[in-house]
Amino acid sequence: MIDGIVLVTGGSGQLGRMFVRHSGGRYRLRLTYYSQPFEAPGHEVIRLDVTDYEDVLRAVQGVNAVVHFAADSAGRGPWESMLPNNIVGTYNAFEAARQAGVPRLIYASSNHAAGFAVKDGGLVGPDAPVRPDSLYGVTKCFGEALGRFYHDAYGLHIICLRIGTCHGDDDLAEQRQRMRAAVVRGGSYPYTAREYASMWLHPEDMSQLVRKSLETDCPFGIFYGISANTPAAFDLSETRRVLGYAPRHNVQDLFDEPIASLA
Repeated sequence: MIDGIVLVTGGSGQLGRMFVRHSGGRYRLRLTYYSQPFEAPGHEVIRLDVTDYEDVLRAVQGVNAVVHFAADSAGRGPWESMLPNNIVGTYNAFEAARQAGVPRLIYASSNHAAGFAVKDGGLVGPDAPVRPDSLYGVTKCFGEALGRFYHDAYGLHIICLRIGTCHGDDDLAEQRQRMRAAVVRGGSYPYTAREYASMWLHPEDMSQLVRKSLETDCPFGIFYGISANTPAAFDLSETRRVLGYAPRHNVQDLFDEPIASLA
C-alpha cells in the first residue's frame, strides 16, 4: 500500500480514467490534465504540461509515487508531436521524480515497443528484444531505457508496463462491439484482427496491473500487460510471478468463434 500521494500524469486520459474508476478508492491521487479540466471527487486535479520541466517539477512535490500515463498515443503520430510529448515529457517525469526524491515511478510503455515481434507470430516472451513498429513504439523503448538508467544510476524503483490494446469502458457488450468492429476493419496498424485481439486488456485488469506495480517490492522490470487471453500475444508468466498479477478477463469471451480462427 502506498502511504501518501500518487501523481497520475494524463489523469484525464483513457487509462487515467480507468485507473481512477477501479483504484481511486485505494489511493490519494493527484490527477493531471492538459486541455480538458475534469472533476474527480476526493482527489486533487491540476493542470500539467509535461513538456515544461518546471511545471512537472511542481507537480511531483510531496508525492510518494508517479504513474506516468501522459503521452501522444497516436500509433502513427508525427515526430513533431512524439518528440515533445513522448521523449521530452518522459524525461521530464523521470528527472523531476529524481530531483524531488520520489522513490517509485510506473511507466506506461506499450505493446508497440515489440509490435514487429508480435507480427512474427508465436508467444512473445519477456526476454524478446525490442522491435518497435512505429515512431510511437520507438518513444516507448526510449522510456524503458530511460527507466533502466534512472534505476541503475539513481536507485529509483521503476516498473515499465507494455500495455496491450486497452480502450473503452467496462461494459462487456461495448467491448464486444468494439472488438468486433476491429475485426471487420481487419485489425489496427500494424496488427491483423487476430493479433489485435490477442493483445486485448480489460480496463479492470489494466487497473489491477498498475496497482500491483505500485505495491511490488520489485525494484525494476519491464512487464507485459494484457488480459488472460486465449490465444495470447504476450507471455504473462513473469508479470504473474513477480507482480502477482491475476487478470480476470479473456478476450475470447467477447467472441462466439475461436480467436485463433480470425483472419
